[in-house]
Amino acid sequence: MRRTGIASLPLHPGKAPPWLFKRMKRLSSLIVKAIVLEYGRKEFLRRISDPIWFQAMGCALGYDWHSSGLTTVLTGALREALSEEDLGIAVLGGKGRVSRKVPEEIAKLTSKYELSQQKIEALIRASRLSAKVDNAVLQDGYNLYHHAFFVTEEGYWAVVQQGMNPKIRLARRYHWLGENVSSFI
Repeated sequence: MRRTGIASLPLHPGKAPPWLFKRMKRLSSLIVKAIVLEYGRKEFLRRISDPIWFQAMGCALGYDWHSSGLTTVLTGALREALSEEDLGIAVLGGKGRVSRKVPEEIAKLTSKYELSQQKIEALIRASRLSAKVDNAVLQDGYNLYHHAFFVTEEGYWAVVQQGMNPKIRLARRYHWLGENVSSFI
């Protein structure tokens, strides 16, 4: 595994306007479809795990360029958009309590994708360890509140998660790509 990057952003409260979220969902669906059809699912994971590409996609979809909300809103839009498409990619988890349900959501993938029990267990382990590294091992003062796990029908994966440090009013986004996994630390 390799961490592909970190982005620090101002911590902003609030929600995206419903009209903007609807547009982001529709446009993100088209962008992901174009990437998957042209370059494949693994390439989409490579791109989503690049913090600069991720930020640029959020901006292209119309979200504030310099806000912690870009992470949660973009992954939410992708989660909804990809659940309605048959592109062989699922987005699991999200913000708050939903982030803790990723292991359960991974286990349910067997009904959607043909993944072995061994692969399911490896995906659950990857989700838990990537979160543990960024939340506890780093000890950088940012507590995770968002964990999104992107997984393909072949079992390739990427993680986009975010922690906050309310004392300094910053959020930090962490990106992981599951290619060539060798160690979590």
